[in-house]
Amino acid sequence: MESAVQGPPQSLTEDALLASALLGGGLPPEAEDHLWEAGLSYHLDDVAEGHLREAQSLAPGHAAVLIGLYRFYFYKGRLAEALEIAKQCLDKAAHENDFPADWRDVTADHAIFGRYEDMLPRFFLFTLKGYAYLHMRLGNLDEGRAAIMKLLELDPSDKIGANVLLGVLDRMGLDDDG
Repeated sequence: MESAVQGPPQSLTEDALLASALLGGGLPPEAEDHLWEAGLSYHLDDVAEGHLREAQSLAPGHAAVLIGLYRFYFYKGRLAEALEIAKQCLDKAAHENDFPADWRDVTADHAIFGRYEDMLPRFFLFTLKGYAYLHMRLGNLDEGRAAIMKLLELDPSDKIGANVLLGVLDRMGLDDDG
């Protein structure tokens, strides 16, 4: 079936299915239906958000629902709300990987972060990258920089692309001086 979603490059449902497959499955069919409906009604903010909240009530803390909420808030420019979901995703990623609860305490010894095929550690890295980016966009530059430096520590080959964010952050500092 062709996706009718207009807006984000990838539908919320595709993300939900990916997250479900990667992060434990177990998404109730009713929650999946609400994610699908959220994608179909993406252009109707209240309707789409209502479906996402219904999915959340049916599957609280499920990665598919969290990713759907994150993408919705992010693409709607509701960055503070996206950051709150990113924090929940970081908690979930730490728990799923059996990492320390505080991302600052995660070390390269906790997982092989450089292997593309290791989905759970990659989920943690992508989540931390989103967290860093959102902090930067919201003006919390020190927190954004700390998260970027943690990404580079965990992924020294920079498969995740943290150096791009670091470059933006460094240029922001230059703009302040000029």
